[in-house]
Amino acid sequence: MSYPVPPNDKDRLKTLQRYKILDTKPEEQFDCLTKLAALICDAPISLMTLVDEHRQWFKATHGLDLQETPRTMAFCTHAIMQRDVFTVTDASLDSAFSKNPLVTGNPNIRFYAGAPLAAPDGHMLGSICVIDRKPRQLNSMQQEALRLISQQAVAQMELRKNLIELKTGLAASDAVGSLNEEAARSLHAVATQLEEAAATIRQLHAKF
Repeated sequence: MSYPVPPNDKDRLKTLQRYKILDTKPEEQFDCLTKLAALICDAPISLMTLVDEHRQWFKATHGLDLQETPRTMAFCTHAIMQRDVFTVTDASLDSAFSKNPLVTGNPNIRFYAGAPLAAPDGHMLGSICVIDRKPRQLNSMQQEALRLISQQAVAQMELRKNLIELKTGLAASDAVGSLNEEAARSLHAVATQLEEAAATIRQLHAKF
């Protein structure tokens, strides 16, 4: 089964690797965003996916007991080909997906909508997506919510990466026990970013 590949896929994969997030354990911030997408879009399944070289891997799942699928089956590998929400109204009637094992078998996908995870350098790393077992569409409010949630997911990925890099730098300089002024400023900046991200997620909950 063929699938679309971005022309800059090698560079995209390098960006993805820099986040050091593939094959990591579940984390609450991503689980919450994924569940929020399901609630807002009234969907039984929602995922935070990252498209690796030969697979799509799920950082967070709601309503689906899978960790990854081959990239050949991934709806999200189509979603990363554009910047806006990618939608399949009825996969069983779509020539690109009608023979997909995820459509003909479990979980019997009919509807899919995915907002790509756009890294700051412009590469699309995966998506926040919602799935249903019946044909349908999202309204304009739900589409906008999916875009906002995907932006928050990337913001959380950035914070996570910054924390890893900061800890690595502190360990390398033997400054774990006594922070120097520069490290202290970095920690304060990261803490501020975390607080702002948490406030944004709370606003999303309140809005929807």
